[in-house]
Parts: sequence; structure tokens; C-alpha cells
Amino acid sequence: MPNSIVTHRDVIRYAAGRAAIAGGLTAVATLIFLVTDLGTDLQAVVPVGTVVRSSLIVALSVSITLSGAMSFRSAMLMRQLALTRAELMRVSRTDPLTGLLNRRGFDEAAALLLANASAAGQRVVALMCDIDRFKEINDRHGHDAGDRVLARIGEILRDFGARNDMLIARHGGEEFAGLMLDVSDEEATRHALALCRLCSTDVTGGGASVSVTLSFGLATHLPGGDLAGLMRRADRALYRAKDLGRNCVVQIDEMEAVAVC
Repeated sequence: MPNSIVTHRDVIRYAAGRAAIAGGLTAVATLIFLVTDLGTDLQAVVPVGTVVRSSLIVALSVSITLSGAMSFRSAMLMRQLALTRAELMRVSRTDPLTGLLNRRGFDEAAALLLANASAAGQRVVALMCDIDRFKEINDRHGHDAGDRVLARIGEILRDFGARNDMLIARHGGEEFAGLMLDVSDEEATRHALALCRLCSTDVTGGGASVSVTLSFGLATHLPGGDLAGLMRRADRALYRAKDLGRNCVVQIDEMEAVAVC
């Protein structure tokens, strides 16, 4: 639909224009067909059956042609609308800097994953991590450097998540979240340790080289628990990792937090 259609008057004008075009095309097509079939002699005597047959053929032909054209155009517009809606939905759930899910997208995907996992009897382990001393990075090197760090860490997390079937998102600021499906605590810990090592890196650009580390917190989904409670427990494990000196992994169970690196 043209971009100029924004008001009620625009709608009326657009509809009237299309009706005029359809009427004009119908008149022209009818005239051409009748002249071709019946001739141009207005005084000629023509059997009624011939006129009826010609009229029916004209009506059906014009109706089928116009309805087909209008249906095709409507289908194209509906397809474009569906694609636009899907793109808007994707954008609204994606963090533009890292390409990961944003918090809204994560909450929706994670809630569905938890429900499916509970129905299938599968374990889920939540992960929370954030960039150590990120404010100092911004203060010392500038926000452009901070954005480069976020983008690089997002790339590492995204690639690792894709290889290991993990749901990963930027949870806000310098904090990231993830869910691991059908893994033991030991497997979840190995994944977190591997990520901890991968994310301990230098990010260069803009004439600066920034040393980066991350701290990680893990928590296992408990029967009867919800997503919010699970992520709060993972967040507590993350803060415990910060208290232990950062650049490490802490796993929390029902009773206590245990540092694993």
C-alpha cells in the first residue's frame, strides 16, 4: 500500500481511484469483446442467444481477471505486512549492539524453554555473567571502547551458545544471561569455565587495547520454581563470584554457593 495513505481521506481517495480504474477497464474490455464478437454494425440483427452468451462471457472474463489481479495484489500486501511484522518483532527482541536476544526476547524464549523442559523432565541450568569493572573500561577508554567490548563478548557468547545449544541474551548493560537445557551441574560448570576462559581476552580498536574478564554465576532450576526465581539465584551466584575476586565461576545449589575456579 502506498506510503501516502495515512488518513481516512487518503483511504477514500485510494479506494475511489481503484474503483474508477476497475470500472474503466471493465468498460474497455466489454466494448472490445462485443465489437470483436458482434461486429461494429449497430443496425445488425443479432440473435438474443448470441447477445446473452457474449454478455456472460464478458462478465465472467472481466470478473475473473479483475478479482485475480486484486487478489494477487492483496496477497502481496499481506505478505509484505507479515514480513514487516515479523521483522519488527525480531528487532523488538534483539539487542542491536551484540545481535543477541534482549531481555524481553530472553524472558519470552526462556519461559517457553522452561515449560517444555518441565513437561519433558529435563534439567535446566541458568547462567548469569557480566563484564568485570566495565565502568572503569568506559571511564578510562571511552564508551566507544565499551561498545567494542560488549560487541566482542556478545560474539563469543553467541558463537559458544550456537555450538552448545544454549539460549544466550544480553540481559542489560554489561550483564548477559543464558539457559542450558538437559545438562548436569558438572556439564554446566564445564561450559561456564570454557566461556570464562574464552572471554578472558583483549579487545583492540580505536587505538586502545582493553583487557577483559567476566564473572559467572550458575543456578539449577528447582521443581516448582519460576524463571524470575531461577535468574535471581543465578544472579546471587554471580555476585558471589564478584566477591571472590572476579574472573571465576560460582555455582549455587539449594544450600550454598560453591566456587569452581
